Amino acid sequence: MKKIIALAGSNSSTSINKQLATYASSLVDNVEVKVLDLNDFEMPIYSSDRENESGHPNEAIAFVDEIRGADGIIISLAEYNGAYSGAFKNIFDWASRVEQKTFLGKPMLLMASSPGGRGGASVLEMASDRFPRHDANVVGKFSLPSFYDNFKEGKIINEDFNNDLLEEVNQFQESL
Repeated sequence: MKKIIALAGSNSSTSINKQLATYASSLVDNVEVKVLDLNDFEMPIYSSDRENESGHPNEAIAFVDEIRGADGIIISLAEYNGAYSGAFKNIFDWASRVEQKTFLGKPMLLMASSPGGRGGASVLEMASDRFPRHDANVVGKFSLPSFYDNFKEGKIINEDFNNDLLEEVNQFQESL
């Protein structure tokens, strides 16, 4: 059976992006899903001095190992001031030092959501440009605007947005 990992680019215990990533992963058929929590990969802020003195933190190695062991990745990025959250950026920085091709060519469904009408558009655009440079095979993209209006009880309630997500999930499923 294929294995996918799902995660949010947020360490919030109430992350809307974790809810979206979890929901999207539930739509993928016949796979084992592991939902990652960024809090399990908390480590010191990246610096080249720290890397030279101490090497790579075990958490960074473990994060890359999760990617290595997966057949696909579903990620929904939180947008903080138009960019990645500090928690995600730090993990990404460390992981890219462990493995420059961080995403190892794995198929990726790249998403974002926000409470506002842009649905994390800035961070989604940033990641769409950056992640392929780290060997992400982005096979689908999805943005959910106005999260609290469009997502209730663990699922997207807006039929149009849900249909859009299903199309992206199907592309992701076919790439596994």
